[in-house]
Amino acid sequence: MEYWFNYEAYRKYINDITGLMQHRITEEKDLLNELGEIIEEGYATELLWRYDRNKIKASWLRIKEWDYYYVLNNDFGITFTIADLGYIGFVAIAFLNFKNKTVEQFDHMSILPRGKMNLPPSSKSGGINIKNKKIDICFDRVDNERKITVDCPEFGLKAELNLFDENDESMVIATSWEKNRKKFYYNQKINCMPAEGIVEYNDKKYEFNKENSFAGLDWGRGNWTYKNRWYWGSASGMYEGKKLGWNIGYGFTDRSPASENMIFYDGQAHKIEDVLFEFNKDNYMEPWKFTSSDGRFEMDFESIVDRSSKTNLLLIKSEQHQVFGYYSGKLILDDGTEMVVDRFLGFAEDVLNWW
Repeated sequence: MEYWFNYEAYRKYINDITGLMQHRITEEKDLLNELGEIIEEGYATELLWRYDRNKIKASWLRIKEWDYYYVLNNDFGITFTIADLGYIGFVAIAFLNFKNKTVEQFDHMSILPRGKMNLPPSSKSGGINIKNKKIDICFDRVDNERKITVDCPEFGLKAELNLFDENDESMVIATSWEKNRKKFYYNQKINCMPAEGIVEYNDKKYEFNKENSFAGLDWGRGNWTYKNRWYWGSASGMYEGKKLGWNIGYGFTDRSPASENMIFYDGQAHKIEDVLFEFNKDNYMEPWKFTSSDGRFEMDFESIVDRSSKTNLLLIKSEQHQVFGYYSGKLILDDGTEMVVDRFLGFAEDVLNWW
């Protein structure tokens, strides 16, 4: 009966009998071997795998690299994307007004970048600068601070933002596709970065204050299959005076070595198992529901605005719904502490790509 009274022992017991053990990586290592396959799949709480684009055994068409940032507070938010998809280079900015329930987006594409956008091989250092007639955007990291600067006259937007990367634990995962182990995804999600700075948009100034504004990073590098659907959710904020956030998601690659589901509280990661997304694919503004296999993440989600886009270029297609809104429910930390949140700002998305 010890399992029913010792939370950690009980959790291990449940994992053992359901085959949901998560493989944790704790030492630095190369990501890929000579065959272009992941040497050791699993998850970590910091960026431990060393990524080398030259080791990927695939056409440049299949290599996908991106950095995506979101910066949010309860009134407004902004997102930034720089992506090299091989055949297309992509830069996007979305400005979100939660009071008015609106989203406006700027997109710029370039043809056949083939890795020449020079996205860095690590999130720990290095920068990205894309400059042309329509936009000048820069992501940089100096010490424990990330800087985003943008000048986009066509969109009527300028931004200077500082994100304080405080070396908290993060979600890092390296997994491959079951039918082709050379196809892989290496991903880091950093939550709960306090943010400050100014965004000037359409002749109005919007100020982000690090006491109530938080940012997240989605850093992804991989060799992808053609058609994929994924589900992702994220949130960052404060709970009783300490930072709280989470990353949840699934939908592609073989996740038997590890899921990407984590809760972050006061800088520490708490690993959870599978999380199921339930929503109406015909109406993304209806309520969502999230249920975890280990009972440690149970949330309802109230939508504010759907940042949606649809592209159809015959062989290249995409349908994306990133819905911003409020999470309400409970979560349980590794030591069994239960936390109840009410209207906690974040987002959840459903993305389908043929790329």
